[in-house]
Amino acid sequence: MAVVTASSGTDAPPAAAAAGRAGTLRRSVQRNLTAHGFLIGAVLCFACFQWYPMVREVIMSFQKAKAGRTTWVGLHNLDQIVHDPSFWPAWRNTAEFTGLALLFGFALPFVTAVVMNELRHARGYLRILVYLPVMLPPVSSLLLFKYLYNPEYGPIDRSLQLLHLPTSGWLQSPDMAMLAVVIASTWMNMGSATLIYLAALQNIPGELYEAAELDGAGLLRRVWHVTIPQTRLVLSLMLMLQIVATMQVFVEPFILTNGGQGVEGSTTTVVYLIYQYAFNFSNYGAACALGLLLLLVLAAFSVIYVRLNRRLES
Repeated sequence: MAVVTASSGTDAPPAAAAAGRAGTLRRSVQRNLTAHGFLIGAVLCFACFQWYPMVREVIMSFQKAKAGRTTWVGLHNLDQIVHDPSFWPAWRNTAEFTGLALLFGFALPFVTAVVMNELRHARGYLRILVYLPVMLPPVSSLLLFKYLYNPEYGPIDRSLQLLHLPTSGWLQSPDMAMLAVVIASTWMNMGSATLIYLAALQNIPGELYEAAELDGAGLLRRVWHVTIPQTRLVLSLMLMLQIVATMQVFVEPFILTNGGQGVEGSTTTVVYLIYQYAFNFSNYGAACALGLLLLLVLAAFSVIYVRLNRRLES
């Protein structure tokens, strides 16, 4: 009997500890049940609307669909799009749009944020004014610019005629069409970048500017020696995001140039070419192959950016 009593006494504490751990785990799950629910919902949304389409795109890029049946064609789709006469011009136009968008859309919001940060009055009204184009529907903004660019009754060419200055065909000129698209895109999207830069500028310690002013630094020198170094991480991140976004341009040339091609294909971009393959030619395999190629290019750029950023930080 003594042995049995001793055995039951030694078995009780582990059972109580296990029950305590189970109760703690149950309370923890109940406490975080809402967070887990939101997390599961987000994972399911990503899986259904982002990850599955990406996997499906990779698979379809090696297939050809005809009469509801799919067959494996290997690299035939890739060979087809590479030998398409519009392939290289589309990449050239996309690179041109990206370069012009960086020239205007990357520098202009930063300059605007610096000027707004130096102001002491009406800063809140200027924020609303700068961000207002972002709140407008993109199609409405682009139709507005299409009216402004009209060579017959557009205000831009009418004003140039009144001033006896040479007019431009804008969207009707293969040399000016891409610049016109970039101007419209910059006006539409610069508000978000401006507010991000302005938030970064307001986090810079004021002592740095005071020390620069004591050393006799003007506005340009303060920007070069204080503002840019202190916002380098934000600038580099916005640069990467803008390159990724501008490489996927579609809406602006599609609305402004009556279908995206422009005069002599001057505004045909890679994403518009994907649209043509999928919806005009019903060649979903070629569209997926071109989309996969664009994905690889952007992924390679992202890897290069991350490595360069790490090297600069070290």
